[in-house]
Order: sequence, then structure tokens, then C-alpha cells
Amino acid sequence: MTTKLTAPFKAQLLAQRASLLDQLASLRGGTVSRAEASADHYGRTEDSTAQVRTERDLEFALDARETAELSLVDAALSRIEAGTYGQCVDCGVEIPAARLHAAPEAPRCIACQEKVE
Repeated sequence: MTTKLTAPFKAQLLAQRASLLDQLASLRGGTVSRAEASADHYGRTEDSTAQVRTERDLEFALDARETAELSLVDAALSRIEAGTYGQCVDCGVEIPAARLHAAPEAPRCIACQEKVE
């Protein structure tokens, strides 16, 4: 895929990356680590243990999901730089533009993604 064709995808991926970093920072309460953010829950004695655990588990799940999505975005940006963006990482076939517009971080064609799932 040429630089002209990848430019809109790169812009979309960079915007997606910035949004994910903002979400992660928000979940963590700014620049604190995931462990520090979850430790705040244990300091509140007015909350039940179940509520504290539920909130902590939800934060961990959201953080893990957004971290995994950030990893996919970074990998897609790396493929753009390497000149392999738009090719399935498993079979090498060109990923349809419609799929890339819907999920610009997609590393695989639909057939290979279905095999992975």
C-alpha cells in the first residue's frame, strides 16, 4: 500500500492512539500506575469489600483491554512504517480497505482472523 493510501489510516491510528492513552491515564487517575490506582480502593473503609473488589477488577479489565488495543494500534503504525500495512500478517493477502476503515489496527484478513478466534 502506498504512502498516499496509508496516510488517512495513519492519521486515524494516531488519533485512536491518543484517545487510548487519554483513557488509560483517566482510568489510572492521571500519571499513577495501575497498582497505585487500585490501591486507592483499599484505603476507603466506607466501601464494602465486594464493592472494592468489583471496582478494582473492572479497572483491571478496562486497563487490559485498552492496553491490548494500544498494542494493536502501535503494531499497525509499525507496519505502516515498514511498508507492510494492509497485508495480512498470517497469509500476506491484501486486507480489504473496508475492513481497514472499520478497524485500521486489524492485522489479519477476515479469513485468518476467524481462524484465530
